[in-house]
Parts: sequence; C-alpha cells; structure tokens
Amino acid sequence: MYTEINTKYRIYISNWLLFMFFMVAIMIVVGGLTRLTDSGLSITEWEFFKGFFPPFNNDTWLAYFESYKQIPEFKLQNYSMTLSEFKVIFWWEWAHRFFGRLIGLAFLIPLIFFSLKLGIKKLFNFYLIFLLICFQGFLGWYMVQSGLVNNIDVSHFRLSIHLLFAFIILSLIFWNYLSLVNFNKNDKKIKNYIPEFFLILIFIQIIIGAFVSGMDAGKIYNTWPLMGNSYFPDDNKFISLFKLSAFSDPSLVQYFHRNLAYLIFIIYLLILYITFQNRFFYLFKPVIILGLIIFLQIILGILTVLSGASILTASLHQFSSVLLITSSLYFLYKNKFS
Repeated sequence: MYTEINTKYRIYISNWLLFMFFMVAIMIVVGGLTRLTDSGLSITEWEFFKGFFPPFNNDTWLAYFESYKQIPEFKLQNYSMTLSEFKVIFWWEWAHRFFGRLIGLAFLIPLIFFSLKLGIKKLFNFYLIFLLICFQGFLGWYMVQSGLVNNIDVSHFRLSIHLLFAFIILSLIFWNYLSLVNFNKNDKKIKNYIPEFFLILIFIQIIIGAFVSGMDAGKIYNTWPLMGNSYFPDDNKFISLFKLSAFSDPSLVQYFHRNLAYLIFIIYLLILYITFQNRFFYLFKPVIILGLIIFLQIILGILTVLSGASILTASLHQFSSVLLITSSLYFLYKNKFS
C-alpha cells in the first residue's frame, strides 16, 4: 500500500502510528475509568477551545459546580455532593477531554509535515483517520448530551457508538502500521471469511460490553457460570431475547455478553484447529498470541462479574479488549497479506 514511500519516511510514519496507537489505547482506558467513576457528566458544556485549560481559581470551580447542580445526576443522585467531591469527578472528565485534544494535535501536526514532504495523495488514509478523530469528539459530546436533561446517565446506545468509533480509529491506525511493515509472502492461508467473521464478532462484543457498562449491568448477577441459580436470568422470559427491548434490559445484556464470549472462544478453537491441522507455520505466532489474549479476557470478564464490576477489574477488562482487537487484527493481516 505504501511502496511509493521511501524507507526513511516509512520508518518515521510507522513510529508515529505506533505512538498514536498507544495514545488511543490509553484514551480508551481513561474513557472507561471516566465511565466507571461516574464522571462523564461533570462538565456540562462542550467547551471546544475554552476547556483546554482546567479551572485556576475558586470562582471558576464554583461556576462549574453550579452548572453540574442543574442536571438530573446531581438533583436525583449526587445532591449531597461537596465541591471537593465534585473536583474528583471533574478531573476525570477533564483529563478525558484534554487527552482527546492531545490526540488530535499529535495526529494533525505530523500529518501536515508528512504531507508537505510526500504529498497528500500518498497519505489519504491518514486524512480519513483524522476526520474520524474529529468526529469522535462530536460523538463524545452527543453522548454527554443524553445525560443532561432527563436521565442521570448517558444513553448506553450513544456510549456504545462512542466506544465503537474509538476502536475503529485504533484499528485503522494499527492496520496502516502493519501495512508499513514488510512481511514474508505465503500462498497457503485460512479462508478470509473466518478471520473476518471473527473480527466482526469482537466488534459486536465491544458494543454489547458498552451496553453492559452504560447500564451498570455488570453489577447484577455476580455469579459464574450461572446467572444467580440458573443459566438464563430468572428475572426474564426466554422470549424476551427476541425483542428490541432486550438491549435495554441489564440482565439480558449481561446474558448476551457472556454467551457471545463463549461463541468467540468456540470459533477461536476452530481457527486454532485449522491453523495447526494445515501447518500454517506463519500463523502459529499470531494464533497463539490471540489465544492467550482471549484467555486473559475471559478470566478478567469472570472476575469483573464476581467482583460486582469493581473499578480495577472492569478497567483491566476494558484494557484487555484493546489487546484483543489488536491481536485479532494482527492475525487477520498476517493471514490476508503474508
């Protein structure tokens, strides 16, 4: 894809993309912690430029706090909150937004430099990524708006879209990074629809995971492998699975999340069998890495459920989802182009 770019700039760009990958990965974790600490609604305005700097005096702090007092989250849930307690959740949300701005600048400035050196045409994919980064900022505010009027939490649907686009950006950065790295070519490969279907399942699982987070669904049915006393949640009927309202039901969303994890594991076993049965030696490493990450993700998922979605285990579970997407993309790329 980037054969027209000379070796020196390929190295520069690949290092830049690797740096951006880590920044976005950290951003996903910070975003998860912002949600887990219920901090996302602490800043009630977008403040695209003004919000670059935090409050420097007590009057500004009081103004932010007064704005927060006008929304349902404060009136119905945090009505006894003090200014000191407000500052804790404010810093999480401010850090999340500030880091998002840094990501935009860290992507735009080198992009301009490389465009001057190589031309815009060779870097078209990166302009698409930058547009998605800008759009992600809009999605973040669109998500926050859903919790400012009638609800004490943001919409779990908007939260899932915001998280999905974060992973899309991460994936595009990593995919382009892989495209800049030379791999040996092999003729034998797994049929592409299997790795691609597997990756789609991972993205769907991330969306369902955002539903779980957005509705605090991880705090109910804190048992495994059963949900309470049975495999299916006993506060629901099986027929409810086939209604659209199921995606707004915390217990059913947790049920979906658990069972999709089992399906992903089964398909991974199929991939593992095909790889070793056909002796696709060049895929041994990515498939083993993928298996280790899946195992880690499952263990962290179980611990998250058993702990009642404690902040530590839930944040580790979200971080491991970054590793899962990355290892899935690496496996897909090696199978597709190596």
